[in-house]
Amino acid sequence: MKANIGLIGLAVMGQNLVLNMSDHGFKVAVHNRSPDKTEDFLNGPAKDKGIIGAYSLDELLSSLELPRVVMLMVKAGEVVDHYIEQLVPLMTAGDIIIDGGNSLFTDTNRRTKALKEKNILYIGTGVSGGEEGARNGPSIMPGGNPDAWERVRAIFQSISAQVDNQPCCQWVGDNGAGHYVKMVHNGIEYGDMQLICEAYQLLSEGLGLSADECAGIFAQWNQGELSSYLIEITSNIMAYKDTDGAPLLEKILDTAGQKGTGKWTGINALDLGIPLTLIGESVFARCLSAMKDERVRAAERLPKPVKSYTGDKQAMIDAIRDALYASKIISYAQGFRLMREAAAEYQWSLNYGEIALMWRGGCIIRSAFLNDIKAAYTENPQLENLLLADFFVNAMQQTDGGWRKAVIAGIELGIPTPAFSSALAYYDGYRTARLPANLLQAQRDYFGAHTYERTDQPRGQFFHTDWTGYGGKTASSTYTV
Repeated sequence: MKANIGLIGLAVMGQNLVLNMSDHGFKVAVHNRSPDKTEDFLNGPAKDKGIIGAYSLDELLSSLELPRVVMLMVKAGEVVDHYIEQLVPLMTAGDIIIDGGNSLFTDTNRRTKALKEKNILYIGTGVSGGEEGARNGPSIMPGGNPDAWERVRAIFQSISAQVDNQPCCQWVGDNGAGHYVKMVHNGIEYGDMQLICEAYQLLSEGLGLSADECAGIFAQWNQGELSSYLIEITSNIMAYKDTDGAPLLEKILDTAGQKGTGKWTGINALDLGIPLTLIGESVFARCLSAMKDERVRAAERLPKPVKSYTGDKQAMIDAIRDALYASKIISYAQGFRLMREAAAEYQWSLNYGEIALMWRGGCIIRSAFLNDIKAAYTENPQLENLLLADFFVNAMQQTDGGWRKAVIAGIELGIPTPAFSSALAYYDGYRTARLPANLLQAQRDYFGAHTYERTDQPRGQFFHTDWTGYGGKTASSTYTV
């Protein structure tokens, strides 16, 4: 019996996806660069599951039904291109290659186009959920050549997470759209994690609460509007004890790693001119955390304010909750606004409500209020910004006061809240009809003759002033908004 799909790359994600596919009745063939890894998998987790082992790409392809489907679960970048180069000469028209790693969407754009010219169909798909999601149901975000979708739809939608009897997997769009949406997902994930960390530091350092007390607070928050996978595991982490009975969390070194997807999101936002301030600060917070030795030296020379919180602790706990919720809304609002701009720039037709549904289950950022995002886009598919939907207008009004109190407390106590603060600054800027950019534009015209528009003249007309009396009437030849 031929296999329905072949998978290359038997690291944790690859192995668990194979087992997931097998459990759902699909015949799978597997290949790994190291034959020993293939053997260990077939004799271990995959034993007696009927999974086919292949020790060469020729053998893998010969074990597949037509048209052949091969999924790559390998390191993004050159490794993906290497396997594509090895596979294409062995494939025939109509065969499909799937990249399930965290590839940069521009690489997926390139690969989809190049393979189409060779009559090979290509899918670049985001897969979120980690080891547990891959095994039991991830969120899957496929994009690429739409002609490939019907061939793989049944596999992807069967193995994905299911919420309200709906699969957390739908076709996202052409070329790199799937990997782009996964990139934004990861950017929002960076933001969510940083926001939770700031709440934790305000609770533990600012209010002096123990790890167990913090665990209880996060467990309580997980019962309300903040209900999410990350809030749930945060409570579990805080409650976890080391072998000596002390909280393990307090023994973990405070330096965070990253694999680049958050950075990619920020870079793309700069390219498209969209303010993605919260996610940007989340990336920089990880960079700052990595400067551990330098921070330790700085702490000796630049001591923080010696203050402790003396107010109503429960009121401040509630304020921190409000700050976390409001800032989380800003993170999603910025992320969805970025996707809206990308859709226009790259000529994709993105369904934002469907994207919210795909993120409700399986993925790292799954949370209760994704249903509210879906509802907002159902009511108005052309919504400019989530902040303008009635539900989120009301949510921001209800959390505004507490949000500000939490940020002020951080300032007074010397506790950094870059994501809380940047989110608040964005919110205040977004709802300000007149910003001081008039002065900025006057400065640009003063030193560089970059021109400006006037409030008493139609948009699109540009003026230059000889501010010094000797600058002349010549303006810069270009104008960039």
